[in-house]
Amino acid sequence: MMKIFLNNIEVEVKDNMTVLEVAKENGVNIPTLCHLDMKSIKMVNQVGTCRICMVEVEGRMNLMPACTTKVWDGMKIRTNTTKAINARRTVAELFLSNHPKDCLTCERNKNCELQDLAADLNIREDKYKGKMPSYTKDTSSNSMIRDREKCVMCRRCETMCNEVQTVGVYSGVNRSLEAVVSTAFDYPIADTSCTFCGQCVSVCPTGALTQASHIGDVWKELNNPEKVVVVQVAPAIRVALGEEFKMPIGSRVTGKMVSSLRRIGFDKVYDTSFGADVTVMEEANELLDRIKNGGKLPMLTSCCPAWVKFIEHQFPTLLDVPSTCKSPHQMLGVLAKTYLAEKLKVDPAKMVIVSIMPCLAKKYEAARDELSNDGYSDVDYVLTTRELASMIREAGINFNVLPDEDFDKFMGESTSGVIFGTTGGVIEATARTAAYMLTGENPKDIDFTQLRGFDGIREGVVKVGDTDIKIGIAHGLGHARTLLENIRDGKSEYHAIEIMACPGGCVGGGGQPFYGNDPAVVEARGKALHAEGADKPVRLAHENKEIKALYDEFLDKPGGTKAHKLLHTSFIQRTKL
Repeated sequence: MMKIFLNNIEVEVKDNMTVLEVAKENGVNIPTLCHLDMKSIKMVNQVGTCRICMVEVEGRMNLMPACTTKVWDGMKIRTNTTKAINARRTVAELFLSNHPKDCLTCERNKNCELQDLAADLNIREDKYKGKMPSYTKDTSSNSMIRDREKCVMCRRCETMCNEVQTVGVYSGVNRSLEAVVSTAFDYPIADTSCTFCGQCVSVCPTGALTQASHIGDVWKELNNPEKVVVVQVAPAIRVALGEEFKMPIGSRVTGKMVSSLRRIGFDKVYDTSFGADVTVMEEANELLDRIKNGGKLPMLTSCCPAWVKFIEHQFPTLLDVPSTCKSPHQMLGVLAKTYLAEKLKVDPAKMVIVSIMPCLAKKYEAARDELSNDGYSDVDYVLTTRELASMIREAGINFNVLPDEDFDKFMGESTSGVIFGTTGGVIEATARTAAYMLTGENPKDIDFTQLRGFDGIREGVVKVGDTDIKIGIAHGLGHARTLLENIRDGKSEYHAIEIMACPGGCVGGGGQPFYGNDPAVVEARGKALHAEGADKPVRLAHENKEIKALYDEFLDKPGGTKAHKLLHTSFIQRTKL
């Protein structure tokens, strides 16, 4: 411990702290832009490039950046002097001088850190008329848009992509006014190894990286009287959507969410958790088949399209390891255009499937050629949690006072699939049904709490009869790389592994409300999902009456010929760039 003076007040601090950390602990706000403390993944973007956080230190001629300057015993720091405040304002004004002035139409309007910074520093005029950089907007992917004219070189995306997710797509290039974060050889993002996890979008402080929006397309379909528009909602949406309407973190808004979707105009509203229950049946059957018949182990869950694309680029020799199951929303999509279409007597050509997902990679996934049946894409459009919130506001719906309503039937009942949205949930739900398939009896305790938690890599053992099923879990692609390297090198002893690309799983997805990488937010969402799962009257997929009817009436059995044709897929070896 040491003593320093912060704005003339003596405070006791720990060794090796930065001025910024000390200021936060003592209720002093120092503005930042490039700095980002990613507590949920124990990573800090601490490049000190923006120079917004400058402070005065006695004995030093020049101002010092608070985010990278370590304190020392007896240090005297002034954060609120005219010199420091004017320096911050000048730096912000220089940022604004070559930044596009399209705030009213920008995707990040009212949720932009540069905009907030300008307001906090009381900037009221465009003081410096600088030269504007000119870059072509990258709209090559279905998932995200890159507008490099709005890049402020904070390099948060670079840290997230290279050090956290270990994908390595971004790098700072050029100098001076032309300095920008870009891809290798300036390739369009769709032509790189990007997994479209969206974590770079989550940490970008401006509109340089945004989601590709399909709201306009969906409104057109909703207003086409010849179309039957079916919407499905992923588990993680119901514990995050409320944040967009000022509700407490982790609020469960399932009923209001369903109600809002009907008022927007969707003809049928279904729960992707039903598709997750189908996934449980198929994955549990596939896992046991591999264990019993000497198949490839470990089996990796394949619900997350970002990590699937990651393995296709980074570990192409391991493409026989993932489960061949489609993700839950793709399963529900293809079942809607077959099983449900038969029930409703609707021509599949006139049926439109819209998925509300917490994820940008789902937009990319829905466009994969192999995820179709009889010439129809399983899913037509994917919207994020943020896009759904925009549609609710656009429709003039007062979300907070809506009544609670239930999902539609035939494919609306769900059990354990609701916990798919948090790390460990997929494999926990699958293990419950695998235990039943192996022994003919349900586990005495279906809460496999040893698989829960938020450590980046976890492991647990589920005892099923006389068999110990060893399970590994990873969230975040950097942690996934560790497990995949162990498999490649023959060091893995697991039977099954669950991987999610995003911190905390889908609850921390790239399409969720921006949360500043606060782990408490992700954990609150995850706990809310487990609470919703615990409240289900039926908590095992194989006991879901609608799942039983689906197999009895249509699919025959898990892993059967028809189930395999509709619900399973293949993977593609991709180049690494």
